[in-house]
Amino acid sequence: MKKVAVILCGSGFRDGSEIREAVGVLWALSQERAHVQCFAPDALQADVVNCLTGETMSHEKRNMLVESARIARGDVKPLQDLDVQSFDALMIPGGFGAAKNLCNFAFKGSQGKVVPDLEKVIHGFYKSQKPIGAVCIAPAILALALKGYSVSLTVGQPGETSQEIEKLGHKHQATKVTECYVDSQNRLVTTAAYMDSVAALSDVFTGIQKCVQEVLRLTK
Repeated sequence: MKKVAVILCGSGFRDGSEIREAVGVLWALSQERAHVQCFAPDALQADVVNCLTGETMSHEKRNMLVESARIARGDVKPLQDLDVQSFDALMIPGGFGAAKNLCNFAFKGSQGKVVPDLEKVIHGFYKSQKPIGAVCIAPAILALALKGYSVSLTVGQPGETSQEIEKLGHKHQATKVTECYVDSQNRLVTTAAYMDSVAALSDVFTGIQKCVQEVLRLTK
């Protein structure tokens, strides 16, 4: 049974992990009978957004670890406790919150940085040649963390996000929502998901399932 760490950062597509993508990742891993442990930073979200109206709720504060427990049914641990050697692979669902909480790509693009605990984890998996899967905007997190390594990633169709990724020295591969892109040399697998905001849920799940299957195939 493969052991996979899943990184969450809250609950909600505007300010945390995209719930459908996170559930899709967990569902696909369950289909493959993988053992899963969720992790999240024990810190405040960058902001709190009303997902109905899109308005920022400036008076409210939420903790990523606490909010991620909604998705993980309480079984989530602090990101700082993630031991790379205890896992075979890493998965990172997307959501606008991932670009705001796990890094600051949402604000600074290619000039951004990844939060130290996650950057350490990504480097640990990468240097141990353990596969990493990233969904939606999460490939941008890999692009920031692996600046200078020249990897290949997808966020779907070319656009502003792919241009920022390429500024970091990486290659962007255009894909459909139902597809994933496999960089076998670097053991990275990425899929666009809700980077296409009008994608059908079934297509998003198809792409995520392929991503998960390829990540597990790349485990040693």
